[in-house]
Amino acid sequence: MASDNSFDVVSKVDLAEVKNAVDQATKEINTRFDLKDTKSRITIEGDDAIQLASQDEYKLEAVKEILRQKLVKRGVSLKNLEYEKLEPAANSSVRQKIKMVQGIPPEKARQIAALVKEMKLKAQASILGDTLRVVSKDRDTLQQIMAKLRAADFGVALQFTNYRN
Repeated sequence: MASDNSFDVVSKVDLAEVKNAVDQATKEINTRFDLKDTKSRITIEGDDAIQLASQDEYKLEAVKEILRQKLVKRGVSLKNLEYEKLEPAANSSVRQKIKMVQGIPPEKARQIAALVKEMKLKAQASILGDTLRVVSKDRDTLQQIMAKLRAADFGVALQFTNYRN
């Protein structure tokens, strides 16, 4: 009797890598000539946000670019970051919050499930909260689905976990 094979589709940010990227970016900001005395900082707020602050909008953009480079280098997808509105702070400085999106939003999960169904393979996709489980009897079918999902762009970074056979 053939047993079911399955995998979970998730979207999460590795907080340890984010912390490392923030540390590296902070180090670069403190040593870079154009940003040295600008009171630019990057701080992590809880498990879901990064706070950027700098002297003016131009320098904040430079800080943002440094952070992006460090995140990409550490393997953190920029698709999981939501930039909030720029807000003025004390002494004519500016700050901006970046939210880290964890989990697949319900509308994206429905799109992914629809794509799996559209492929007309013998597989079932079910939404479990902020993850999606794909089940099939055939491992090759699951591999095809993974390849198709990697190729598609849903606006969030997808990871495949909990592969069971």
